[in-house]
Amino acid sequence: MDTIVSLLISACAVIVGIVVHESAHALAAYALGDATARSRGRVSLNPLNHIDPFGTILLPLLMLAAGGPVFAFAKPVPVYLNNLKHPKRDEVLVSAAGPASNIALACLAAALMHAAYGNLYASMSFALASQIMNFGATFIVINLSLAFFNLIPIPPLDGSSIIVPFLKGKALANYYRLQQYAMPILIIVLYLLPMWTGIDVIGRYFDVTVYPLAEWLLNFAIAGI
Repeated sequence: MDTIVSLLISACAVIVGIVVHESAHALAAYALGDATARSRGRVSLNPLNHIDPFGTILLPLLMLAAGGPVFAFAKPVPVYLNNLKHPKRDEVLVSAAGPASNIALACLAAALMHAAYGNLYASMSFALASQIMNFGATFIVINLSLAFFNLIPIPPLDGSSIIVPFLKGKALANYYRLQQYAMPILIIVLYLLPMWTGIDVIGRYFDVTVYPLAEWLLNFAIAGI
């Protein structure tokens, strides 16, 4: 039963994180001159407008069953760079909006936990209050994971678009060629590289990004209690 509850908590946190992430891309594109995503209903908190049946549901379940790292993706947000006011600069801002929204969600969750911690345990059963706090902690870690995972500069992750304006000539051409191999590259980095070398690249990356920031936010959430 605890396992089922834990999975449901994680699933809820992932869905909220992905929906806000994709909406942030669409909203940033609209604010910067491209209304394409907005016209297709992507500036929305309705999960059905963003969820990809394979990438958001089936793929994470298969990865969970395989015992490896789990990641998910939603429907791509359509952005036409020529519609943006300053295409090179704005592509970076649109790409950065998704991870930034997840970091903002994590910070908001920590602030709410900090404000409500004492009242929760005073106004309801210990078990229920603990479940709410556990959801908050999971929500923080998952949103930070979504943010920093997407900042990895490998196509099709947001981090790859953020570095595009800094690439020129042959480097830029190689980047666009690399995009067609995006999924195999992710599989190699997430699964094959750790198997071959014994080095968990993503785990080590999270050790210096996600986990220290999550620890700081969680310490803030219960500060003074």
